[in-house]
Amino acid sequence: MAKSVVVTLESDSGRNQRFHDNKSRKNMTRADFVEQIGQGKFPDYHIRKINGLNTPVSNPDRSESNNLD
Repeated sequence: MAKSVVVTLESDSGRNQRFHDNKSRKNMTRADFVEQIGQGKFPDYHIRKINGLNTPVSNPDRSESNNLD
């Protein structure tokens, strides 16, 4: 299964900053993606607080091919 969302920009520390939704063909900031996950628009992802920042993460499953990299 192809990833529905891919990371397009990481910070120097490795934090995912920008994302691309392959279905809608739209680019999103981390904050945009977090907001949309909270609205239920991306059911395959959830939000985890990492180092004090809301961070989008893939829901756990047996496949590593659909993780955010």
